[in-house]
Amino acid sequence: MSNPRKILLTSALPYANGPIHLGHMLEHIQTDIWARFQRSRGNMCIAVCADDTHGTAIMLKAEAEGITPEQLIDRVNTEHKADFTDFLVAYDNYYSTHSKENEQYSRHIYQQCKQNGVIAVRNVRQFFDPEKKMFLADRYIKGTCPKCGAEDQYGDNCEVCSSTYSPADLINPRSTISGATPVEKDSEHYFLTVSQHSDMLKSWTRSGVLADSVANKLAEWLDTGLQDWDISRDAPYFGFEIPDAPGKYFYVWLDAPIGYMASFQNLCDRTPGLEFDDFWRADSTTELYHNIGKDIIAFHALFWPVMLETSGYRKPNGVWAHGYVTVNGEKMSKSRGTFIMARTYLKHLDPEYLRYYYAAKLTPTVEDLDLNLDDFVQRVNSDMVNKVVNIASRCAGFIKKAGGRLSAHLSEPELYQTFIEKGDVIARHYENREYNRAIREIMTLADLANEYIQAKAPWSLAKQDGKDQEVIDVCSTGIQLFRVLMTYLAPVLPNMADKAATFLNLSSLDWTELSKDLCGHQINKFTPLMTRIERSTVDAMIEDSKQDVAAAKSAVSEKPQTDNTIQFDDFAKVDLRVAKVINASAVEGADKLISLTLDVGPLGQRHVFSGIKSKYQPEDLIGKNLVLVANLAPRKMKFGLSEGMVLAAGDQDFWVLEAHESVKPGEKVS
Repeated sequence: MSNPRKILLTSALPYANGPIHLGHMLEHIQTDIWARFQRSRGNMCIAVCADDTHGTAIMLKAEAEGITPEQLIDRVNTEHKADFTDFLVAYDNYYSTHSKENEQYSRHIYQQCKQNGVIAVRNVRQFFDPEKKMFLADRYIKGTCPKCGAEDQYGDNCEVCSSTYSPADLINPRSTISGATPVEKDSEHYFLTVSQHSDMLKSWTRSGVLADSVANKLAEWLDTGLQDWDISRDAPYFGFEIPDAPGKYFYVWLDAPIGYMASFQNLCDRTPGLEFDDFWRADSTTELYHNIGKDIIAFHALFWPVMLETSGYRKPNGVWAHGYVTVNGEKMSKSRGTFIMARTYLKHLDPEYLRYYYAAKLTPTVEDLDLNLDDFVQRVNSDMVNKVVNIASRCAGFIKKAGGRLSAHLSEPELYQTFIEKGDVIARHYENREYNRAIREIMTLADLANEYIQAKAPWSLAKQDGKDQEVIDVCSTGIQLFRVLMTYLAPVLPNMADKAATFLNLSSLDWTELSKDLCGHQINKFTPLMTRIERSTVDAMIEDSKQDVAAAKSAVSEKPQTDNTIQFDDFAKVDLRVAKVINASAVEGADKLISLTLDVGPLGQRHVFSGIKSKYQPEDLIGKNLVLVANLAPRKMKFGLSEGMVLAAGDQDFWVLEAHESVKPGEKVS
């Protein structure tokens, strides 16, 4: 390639307070495939990432473990690196935001923003924990919802009625850290005045750097006017102290994206000829792309470009957002064993199974990707083992028996040319991150190759006199086609590609080498490239994930319980009764509530509000028998009086009601 592109590619930074799971792996696999594709095409593509290491959550987790934050993030960094390496994600540098480079660039960008009038200072009234001597973010405050009366709700929104409010509006607020009643206290905060850059953002977000759907969403915020962004936090806080502001620290989201620059700078310092400014100065002609989850778009597409513009750095050419991972059509669940950690997966399955399945379903949209485990087993076995590997395994033995050298000519030049010409289409799909379409094209070619081999039946020809050369010609064509397919699949399946290259006696399977055929080429002995997935192995992984959860719960249960324990006599007071749903309807103005009219036999009818709409349609509940806490005091809610509580088992955002079909309304449940 005469003028190879120069590209810097990043993934969002995993937070350093826990292990990598299969949801994380979607993004990092997506990034790695694109980087490998670009390199295979002859371009320079540098991929960097890092752990996001700052914030209150890190500080509190380290405190709970009895270690320093530095010890925590170092341990997690080692674990994260191992997970990505074992999933064949090959970053040029995987670093940490708790680094001298990140502190240097964070301070520099802040000072540039300050000099250019984009930093404002004003007093903010916040809740303060008098026992921990720290200000509390909304997620560390709980209390009773001021709108519907639901208890144990966070400081900014109610999960029952979906209302949003100020923490000051909570009834009986408490600190989730110490349990103390917080007090209001003033503090000086620093803000990035992003509203000054609305015109720039309106233009930039519509310049093609974002998907149209994302740009449309951001336009809603831009049109209504952006609020200034609070970039400071008070001590105690694990992070970088703001220059000339003792006791004030950069909010974690201020220095997290700057971590891209820091990781790249660290790589430049260790790589002769690689210059930071070539990729980050404002007039750079190189390319910069961020691959992120849809939940952090605002930070990357609103606040980050303002920071870059104001401090004299270039903005990214693209911010690519993807959706979440669901499993079997539902949110990943710890109780069902579908909240699968990367390390748990690797104990049971080959990483390339997941890499292939994700690629086969990945699009450039923000739609969620469903990991359907039955489809996962079927697709990997059908596509990779039965189709692609099958081509080589059916042909290799005949070639090896004849001396291991392929035919000196192409016996099916038109078929071979069809495979080569499809390369441009497949490359375009990879470039556009339409991996699903690239895989579809590759599998169509694999079908053609298998149809050719099946039609020629070299195993039958080998039994006929005088057909030896025809057998070699047919099998050589099969091997040549296999080589093209594996070149197209190499960004997705790097280990399998390396094994295929060894079998084919090639140094690599780069796209740039496809112009040379393998006529007259000596190959090596074929060894298995990929084995089938057994459903029992997947089931064992799910069970292992459940055991991980059980172990975590056991560890929690061993901690002393001081504030919320009850005696058996207290529990015995709870009157559980079977209740039949007479009527059920959605509650207008509430996203999660269903209004239930219940028949409780001799206790009469009860009216109850229950936050179960995320799992059930109201009409599906009519006629069902449920379990009711019948002696719970009635509670006045925004939408009316709730006369009891329906028992349900929480599983992240989903609910499962305990139904008893063989009992009568009003009967006691023991």
